[in-house]
Amino acid sequence: MKERSRTEYSLINMFTGMAGYAINTIVGFACRVIFVRTLSADYLGVSGLFANVLSMLSLAELGISSAITYALYKPIAEKNEEKITSIMHFYKKAYMVIGIIVAIVGLSIIPFLEKIITNPPNIKENIYLLYLLFLTNTVLSYFFSYKSTLLIAMQRQYIVSGYNYVVTIVQSILQVVFLLVTHEYIWYLLIQIIGGILYNIWISRKTSHDYPYIDDKDYEKLSKSETWELLKNVKALAVNKISGILVNSTDNIAITYFVGLSTVGFASNYTLLSSTLDKLTTLLFNGLTGSVGNLNASSNIEQRYEFFKALNLANFWLFGWCAIGMAFVSGDLVQLLFGEEFVLPLQVPIILAVNMYSIGMLHASYTYKSTLGLFQYGQYLLIFTGIINVVLDIILGRIYGVFGIYVATLIARLCTNIWYEPYAVYKYGFKKNPILYLNRYLHFLVTIGLSGIMCYFICEICQFKLIINIMIKMFICTIIPFSIFYIRYRKTEEFIYLKKSVKKIVVKAFDHIYKGGQNA
Repeated sequence: MKERSRTEYSLINMFTGMAGYAINTIVGFACRVIFVRTLSADYLGVSGLFANVLSMLSLAELGISSAITYALYKPIAEKNEEKITSIMHFYKKAYMVIGIIVAIVGLSIIPFLEKIITNPPNIKENIYLLYLLFLTNTVLSYFFSYKSTLLIAMQRQYIVSGYNYVVTIVQSILQVVFLLVTHEYIWYLLIQIIGGILYNIWISRKTSHDYPYIDDKDYEKLSKSETWELLKNVKALAVNKISGILVNSTDNIAITYFVGLSTVGFASNYTLLSSTLDKLTTLLFNGLTGSVGNLNASSNIEQRYEFFKALNLANFWLFGWCAIGMAFVSGDLVQLLFGEEFVLPLQVPIILAVNMYSIGMLHASYTYKSTLGLFQYGQYLLIFTGIINVVLDIILGRIYGVFGIYVATLIARLCTNIWYEPYAVYKYGFKKNPILYLNRYLHFLVTIGLSGIMCYFICEICQFKLIINIMIKMFICTIIPFSIFYIRYRKTEEFIYLKKSVKKIVVKAFDHIYKGGQNA
C-alpha cells in the first residue's frame, strides 16, 4: 500500500470530510424538511429524546475507542503488525461485551420511559416499539464498528468518512421517498437501521481487505502489563465520558420533563443547525487527529507547540465564524425550512451559539490531549461538569425553560473542562505556563465579542423578504468577522505559520491534480 506524508493524509482527510459532509448536509436537511412537513413535532421530540437516552447508554463504551487509537499509534509507526493484531482482537472482544451490556441496560430502561414522558405524545405508533428500534440500531453498531478505529489511527479517516457519507446519503434519499409515499415513521427508522448495518459491514470488510493480518486467529494476546496500561487510560477516559454524557445527553430529557416533548422538536431544529456547523468544523480536526498523533510521536515539544498555536487560531477562526452565524441567521433559516411556528426567541440561538463556541474552542486541546496520551489528567474533576449540569438543569429548567437548560450547560463547562483541558495540555504536554493559553483565549473572546455586537446591530437593520434577509445576514456574518479576525491576527506567529501551511497544502493539492491529469 502506498505510503503518504502527514500533509497528504491531512489534505485527503479534510477534503473528503468537507466535500462529503456538504452533500450529506444538503440531503439531510431535505430529509428533515420532509420529516417536519409529513409528521407532527412530537416525532421530532421522540427522535431527540431517544437519541439522548441512548447516548447515555454509550457510557458502557467508556472511552475504549480513544484509548485503543492511542495504543495503536506506536505499533503503526513501527509497522509492528503482530502488536496491531493483538490490540485489535482485544478491542473486538471488549466491544462484543459492551454491545451485550448496552442491550441489557437499554431493555431495563423501558419501564421508566413513562416517568420521563409525562404527557402522551401525539403519535400513532407504540412508544415502546419505537424505543426498541432505536436500541437495536445502537446495539448492532458495537459488533462491527471497532475496525474503523484502525483506519483512523492509520490516518485514513477519509475512508471512514467516505463510506459513511455514501450510506447516509442513500439512506436519507430512501427515507424521504418513504415518508412522502407512506407518511410512516416506522419505515423511516427501519431504513436507518438497515443503513447502519450495511455501513458497518462495508467498513469492516474494507479494513480486513487492506489489513488482512488483523483477522489472524493465531495471535499473541496482550501481556498483563499492556492490558493494565490500556485499562488505566480507559479508566481516565471513562470519567470524561461520564461527564460528557451527563452534559450533552441530558438536555432533551430535561426539556421533555419540564417543558414537553413537542418543545424538544422545536429546539432540535436549532440544535440540528448548531450540530451541523459543529460537525463541519470538527471534520477538519478529525482529519488531522491521526497526523497530529504521528507528529507527536516523531517531534520535539517546541514543534508540537508551534503547530498547536496555529491549530488553535484556526479553531477560533472557524468556530467564531460559525457561532456568529448560528446566533443571528438560524432563526430565519428555521422559519424558511420548517415554518414560522418553529421559531424560538433570539436568546435560544444565542446561548446555543455560545455553547457551540465554548466547546468548539477545546478541539485543539482535545486533539493534543488524546494524541499525547494525557488521559489521566483532570479525570475526576470533569465528573463535576455533569453533576453541575444536572443540578442546574433542574433549577434553571424549572424557572427559565429551554433557555435555562442551555445556560446550565454553559455554566457547567465554564466551571470545569473549558479551563482545565488546555491547562493540562500546556502544563503536562508542553511544559509551559497555562497563562499563555488564557491570555490568548481572552484576546479571542474580546475579538469575537466585538464581531458579534457589530453583526447584531447590522443584521437588525435587515427588514427584507425572508430569503433576502438570510442571504444578506450570511454575508454580514462572514465579512465582518473575517475582516476583524484578519486585521487582529495577520501579523501573529501562528497566523503566518497557518498561512504557510495552507499555502503548502494548496500547492500540493494542485500538484496532485496536475500529475493526475498527466497520468490520465
